[in-house]
Amino acid sequence: MAGIVIPQSIVSGHGLRIGLVRSRFNDGLVSRLAESCLARLIARGVAPEAIDTVAVPGALEIPVALQAMAVTRRYDALVALGAVVRGETYHFEVVANESCRGVMDVMLDTGVPIANGILTVENEAQAEARVGKGADCADCAIEMAAALQGIHVQTEKP
Repeated sequence: MAGIVIPQSIVSGHGLRIGLVRSRFNDGLVSRLAESCLARLIARGVAPEAIDTVAVPGALEIPVALQAMAVTRRYDALVALGAVVRGETYHFEVVANESCRGVMDVMLDTGVPIANGILTVENEAQAEARVGKGADCADCAIEMAAALQGIHVQTEKP
């Protein structure tokens, strides 16, 4: 059976260019998400100078920054990092749903893979338990960049 199979365990970040968009809201949490993401990207072979980071006010602003980066075609993958913690109002649902929808729209509209690390949690304790998700997003970004490169190589063959 022919197909494109890219085992995640052997995928390297060497030669990839990654863009990261992070929110400043809930900065203590998001900074740690970003640190774990950056550390994993570098550990997997992405050159530090091949990683661009943009900070935006909050989760709702993440998609427009991702879109601006995606349309440049300079990035093999993007990462979105933020933290939306439930409060006492409906605003949580709006921010959680619309930021996620916006990330997905950018990914599907541009074809640039985006690892969505915008945490949507009930409380600070849940957020604290998930600060390592930044590393998972780094893995996802590298794997998806490799997968799409593999698909493009397969489809470009005569």
